[in-house]
Amino acid sequence: MSTSNNKHLEKINNAIQNTNTLNNEEKSSSFKLIEEWIKEDKSFGTLYEKLMEISLEFEPIFIELGLI
Repeated sequence: MSTSNNKHLEKINNAIQNTNTLNNEEKSSSFKLIEEWIKEDKSFGTLYEKLMEISLEFEPIFIELGLI
């Protein structure tokens, strides 16, 4: 996995853990999805789309992190 992709996933993991806008189920689903992405080294753009399927609350998180 590229260093920049790994840094993005690390930022996302931290943001998910610290947000109050996602419930525990959404957080758990998100963490599982990110773990899969790390193992399979999938593209970042597809991860964004999948996380948005879990909750629209990801858009402000990604904007705050400067990823979109």
